Amino acid sequence: MKAILERGNFPEKNIKINISGSKSESNRMLILQAQFPNISIENRSESDDTKVLLEGLKITNGTVDVHHAGTAMRFLTAYFAAKDGAEIILTGSQRMQERPIGILVDALKSLGAAIDYLKNDGFPPLKIKGKELQKDKVKLKANVSSQYISALMLVAPMLPYGLRISLEEKTTSVPYIEMTLSLLKSLGINASFDNDEIAISSTKKIEKHTVIVESDWSSASYFYSLVALSETCEITLGSFSQESMQGDSTLVQLYKSLGVSTVFNKTEKTISLSKAQTELPDSLLFDLSNTPDLAQTIAVTCFGLRIGCKLTGLHTLKIKETDRLLALKNELEKLGASIHVDDNSLSLEKATKINFNKSIETYQDHRMAMAFAPLSLKTNLTINNAEVVSKSYPNFWKDIQKMGILCVLDVSSK
Repeated sequence: MKAILERGNFPEKNIKINISGSKSESNRMLILQAQFPNISIENRSESDDTKVLLEGLKITNGTVDVHHAGTAMRFLTAYFAAKDGAEIILTGSQRMQERPIGILVDALKSLGAAIDYLKNDGFPPLKIKGKELQKDKVKLKANVSSQYISALMLVAPMLPYGLRISLEEKTTSVPYIEMTLSLLKSLGINASFDNDEIAISSTKKIEKHTVIVESDWSSASYFYSLVALSETCEITLGSFSQESMQGDSTLVQLYKSLGVSTVFNKTEKTISLSKAQTELPDSLLFDLSNTPDLAQTIAVTCFGLRIGCKLTGLHTLKIKETDRLLALKNELEKLGASIHVDDNSLSLEKATKINFNKSIETYQDHRMAMAFAPLSLKTNLTINNAEVVSKSYPNFWKDIQKMGILCVLDVSSK
């Protein structure tokens, strides 16, 4: 499917968009709900990744295919390894089979897990024979992916003696670890994170809980970009909290530098975005080591505003759905950008032109499709394989159309 977007502006009226629950929170809560069935989850994410994880948790013997869902691969690896009696082959798409998981597997094996590689060492697919893991201490490199750490944290209550995780090297994406910690604590599970050591107690049962998942700040980023690139626009998004546990809520401050004002309505749990009257800088420097998923959106916004930027802390982007740094470079250069990337950063020069009528490849990456869509306010665009948005935000194109953007979905194209 292609999304064909024509250059234009929004109506000036206030537009209300409801974004479904955070994928990150939803997926963590599903792993915990599998251990404690008296948890109820409301406003769960509608994303493909969450659906895949939910279906995978229903299987205790057989093959689980997570397709492109990296979070599901990591969380289910730990969950099945610690689930006594489970016998699972855990696999995914061709790209998933190229994404490393050896650090997590080694950590689980050090705890006594029975996991074998079925193709290439260090990569899925995996053969997992679940059993009770008797050891309670593990060391883990913390500079590759926070999801490895969260995966271990989420199954720690299942272990008979709990778990102490010693983190080595600089920890990446700390807010996601803190999110996991907060969710554990909210259920009454004893958990702490001090001086590069995480400690979580074994927990047999918890009190009955209903968890209302906050809407997804990562998904909100595309609307921040739309407002930044518009002449005048107001959007109200629900439902969000000023005391969010999601690291990507830093959007509020990051996009203030890009001319977007945010007002919280605590009663209605909404945020209202509007174009601020502010002079934009010639260039911006952001360290996104805690929020790397925002890099694509911010880079495209800066290009559209014709300002430069340097984004650092991006080393995890090379092992995502695609090499996101290389993908960004390829597609922005089509549009006339001068951009340099290395293993950890991206440097974008102030744009002198924006090329028209270009076709954007998505590389099987949902964030590529959504990050580039707001640029339709500056140029005609065709987004190829536009259906990839279902990975995290199935209603994205419908919501874009609600806003008055001229978007035609060509379902005859695959």
